[in-house]
Amino acid sequence: MKLFRLITATLLCCVSISSFATEREIDSVAAIVDNSVVLESDIADIVERVKRNAAAQNQTLPSDAALRTQATERLILTSLQLQMAQRMGMQISDAQLDDTIRNIAQNEKLSLDAFRQQVINEEGNYERFRERLRDEMITGEVVRANVQRRIYISPQEIDSLIKLMEDQGASNEQYNIGHILIAIPSQATAEDITETKDRADKVMQLLRDGSDFKRIAIASSSGSNALEGGDLGWMNINEMPTLFSEAIRGRKKTDIIGPLRSGAGFHILTIFDIRGENVADINEIKSRHILIKPSIIVSEDRARSMLAEFAAKVRSGEADFAELAKQHSEDPGSKLNGGDLGWSEPSIFVPAFRDTLNRLAINEISEPFRTEHGWHIAQVLDKRTVDATADKKREQVYRMIFNRRYNEEASNFLRELRAEAHIEVMSEK
Repeated sequence: MKLFRLITATLLCCVSISSFATEREIDSVAAIVDNSVVLESDIADIVERVKRNAAAQNQTLPSDAALRTQATERLILTSLQLQMAQRMGMQISDAQLDDTIRNIAQNEKLSLDAFRQQVINEEGNYERFRERLRDEMITGEVVRANVQRRIYISPQEIDSLIKLMEDQGASNEQYNIGHILIAIPSQATAEDITETKDRADKVMQLLRDGSDFKRIAIASSSGSNALEGGDLGWMNINEMPTLFSEAIRGRKKTDIIGPLRSGAGFHILTIFDIRGENVADINEIKSRHILIKPSIIVSEDRARSMLAEFAAKVRSGEADFAELAKQHSEDPGSKLNGGDLGWSEPSIFVPAFRDTLNRLAINEISEPFRTEHGWHIAQVLDKRTVDATADKKREQVYRMIFNRRYNEEASNFLRELRAEAHIEVMSEK
């Protein structure tokens, strides 16, 4: 670490000399995060984006100092996840990134050129947006790869929740939840816990007195969604962490709930909005794929080029997709079935695979694309809309339990990642 800091200082010195010679403003290190750094320019970029978004929504904000603290914490966690991704050999290719941007543009009903211009108008720099999106995709994959293996859901749990929902006459209502976390320090003393509780009580009083929840979340929350005003998005009550669902049940819009104590700290919740959800119809896709995993023997470029060749041969009629899958695919679950994945909702797959399936027309074969599992080509064989049968209800209940458990474990994973890291935040000049 001493060597790393010496190298960082030397580089900054060189930058300073060069900048002085050309009379340009220099960048500087705001924090050391294991083997990387957080730069002042990156903090300024996040603060500026938050201010721009708040102005567009007529949202009041806390002080610049509070925004800077939240931006620094966001970048520290991002840096830790990107370093872990590098150790795991996890990458997002340009092709994957382009697919994601294409899907975002389609969802906003814009052409790629129009979407690009919108980004430039709103943010000023399209390439910076691309790289930020790439980082967000990588950090999402890091969390998924580390959290999914922690989750096991037994058939008995599914049966119990189905019975509970039937007994309660549970509806399909969804809640848009706001969340503030007043975190307890690691290895906290009794005095630390008391001080944290006092802070949570003061936040509660501010909210009861009419302070804006999102503004207070940005200023005070240690939650991962602090810069979004604590907005957790839309969730069914059975997808929430158990602590939240028990407290939310029976509450109405704008209620302030808390403080709720957990191992992470004291939680304060509000309900931004409530809506019903129509889940009678489910869209399914029948698909198949071929997976090639990069290795010491098969490079990233070789895996991609092999699949590009397979796709070309199938399109020209020189080869059969199913036979190629049986011979070459490295997915043991579908290989013997010619790569057939059967009927399923695209949402069960990792984002890059899901987005590719949603974009493909029936019988269309994709270009090679990368996921955390390796390189794929995929083909959509058919699409259908089905009723929510008993089997589908079990799948929905499974996803509710999974989402609730995933949210809890993701928070635990990020807390553990930060606690184990060497982090040194420089004082602001």
